[in-house]
Amino acid sequence: MEEGTIVDCTVKVGDKVSKGDVIFEIETDKATLEMESPGEGFVKAILVEAGQTIPVGDPVMVLGDKDETVPQSFIDSLKGGAPKAAAAAPAAAAAPQAVAPAAEPTAAAKVIASPRAKKLAADLGVNIATVKGSGPGGRITEEDVQTAAGATSTKPAAAAPAAEARLGATVAVNRLQKLTAERMLKSKLEIPCFYLNVKVDMTDLVALRARYNESGRGKVSFNDFLIRAVALGLDKFPIMTGQLAGDKIKLAERIHVGLAISVPDGLVAPLIKDADKKDVPTIAKDALALINRARADKLSLDDLEGGCITVSNLGGFGIESFTPIVVPGQCSILGVGKITDTCVPDNGNILVRKLMSLTLSVDHKVANGAYAAQFLDFVRKQLEDAASFGL
Repeated sequence: MEEGTIVDCTVKVGDKVSKGDVIFEIETDKATLEMESPGEGFVKAILVEAGQTIPVGDPVMVLGDKDETVPQSFIDSLKGGAPKAAAAAPAAAAAPQAVAPAAEPTAAAKVIASPRAKKLAADLGVNIATVKGSGPGGRITEEDVQTAAGATSTKPAAAAPAAEARLGATVAVNRLQKLTAERMLKSKLEIPCFYLNVKVDMTDLVALRARYNESGRGKVSFNDFLIRAVALGLDKFPIMTGQLAGDKIKLAERIHVGLAISVPDGLVAPLIKDADKKDVPTIAKDALALINRARADKLSLDDLEGGCITVSNLGGFGIESFTPIVVPGQCSILGVGKITDTCVPDNGNILVRKLMSLTLSVDHKVANGAYAAQFLDFVRKQLEDAASFGL
């Protein structure tokens, strides 16, 4: 992580914060994360604004003792001498002196709300400045927005996002889409890839999964088997975990496998940690937890850092095969297509088997074709040997 975007500040000048309190929500290239205060004190100055992108290491807030006076010159120096925010402070301080009848908060007023609450408010056509927050410090939650939406007739406004995507319209690119585009362009420019494709006979594994899911012991998906097979393959062919570092290849210390997950704003690929040490049911539980956190926008940096490979499965959308783009920082990515009934010749007979296409994109700086082919063939054999999963 080299930079992040300030989504929201959850405190204001004058508030007391303790070590570990959430003071900012930060959007990275793959997730919105909560930033906790590294110390305690009273907020003397907030140096950044919502929507501002800053590099790692930049100062964001000044804390001090309750009665401590922080010179404005010091605050300005932390901001790089920017006078704009400093000029706004006296105006904000003078605001309480204005005499006016009680009114609804204006859109310009500071609103403390979670990013998902803000997005939901926009989708439902709710003016979030009018919503009363029930969270800590008056913070507005999704439930508060839903309550407010239920109290007003806002259903027509909910169609706005769909209308935005009509032919001829100009659709705004969100930060996740923008950063994904930057990373994929970086991949295309810096990673010389080659591509391998193989068909896997999933007939026995389809039957095994059906039996297990009907047994009442739990539920597993095909992705769980794929992650297990890939992790075992990485253990046997460790160069596939590597990254070029100068004139050497640095291999991963642990095997973490990314799972591409579709979320409202784009795509994320959190990691199944130590996947080579877990059986399929354990991987299934971990994957479900990741999917729930990803779609609730609750992923942490630990969920995203240190991947060796990513599994991207578009079979559920009817895609038979595709060529995925390697995630920067990883050696390869596996594209998975749908399982199709296919006529296969067998000693003069024709059998109907359930075949699935796998496409492996590989960084040629790290692995050569023969080595990667052995890895992919190992994964294929693992998937075709259903009994090896021990279910």
